[in-house]
Amino acid sequence: MGLLDILLGRTKPVAPDLDQLFALPSAAVTLEAAAGFRATGRGAVCFATVEGGAFEQTHREVQALLDADAERTGPPVELTQDAYGYSWLVSRRSPDQLSALVNDLHAVNSAMEVNGFGPQLLCSLAGFEDGGADGGRRLALVYLYKRGTFFPFAPLAGDGQRRDSALELQVKSMLGNDLRIEQDLSRWFPVWGAPGL
Repeated sequence: MGLLDILLGRTKPVAPDLDQLFALPSAAVTLEAAAGFRATGRGAVCFATVEGGAFEQTHREVQALLDADAERTGPPVELTQDAYGYSWLVSRRSPDQLSALVNDLHAVNSAMEVNGFGPQLLCSLAGFEDGGADGGRRLALVYLYKRGTFFPFAPLAGDGQRRDSALELQVKSMLGNDLRIEQDLSRWFPVWGAPGL
């Protein structure tokens, strides 16, 4: 970054740091102890929809990599598209296998990045729930690929697209020592209908 960039207020983009994903298991311990939220075993990687043979080859490589895990049961990765046109690679594990889920998310992100699809990566998320009455509250810890930070997303149950902002701010303060939390709240975008949540 040069002097002219400083004078004009330009900032250097934050380099993605996929290793931040490995902080999720310790954050999950804090989240369970402080608020009773437990991992669901579901997670997903979101990216701008990509067409073509190169992406299909990358998807097959990810599938083969995750199929090699002898402890996995069921399909390793499912490719879906949401109502907004974004693609999601969804991984499902048992709730007690958060570390394995994080490895899956890291592998998917890394494979996309190595194969030239890094600019299309948007976010990754891991799902949590508190198991309370009426099915409990849901929560996702969302990793912003281009920012290298996390934010909580807590959709409210029922019809409509409403979120529990108080819970999100509570989780932000709880996990400040465990995760690199996104400080710009305007970047805490909702991930309505995310398949990993």
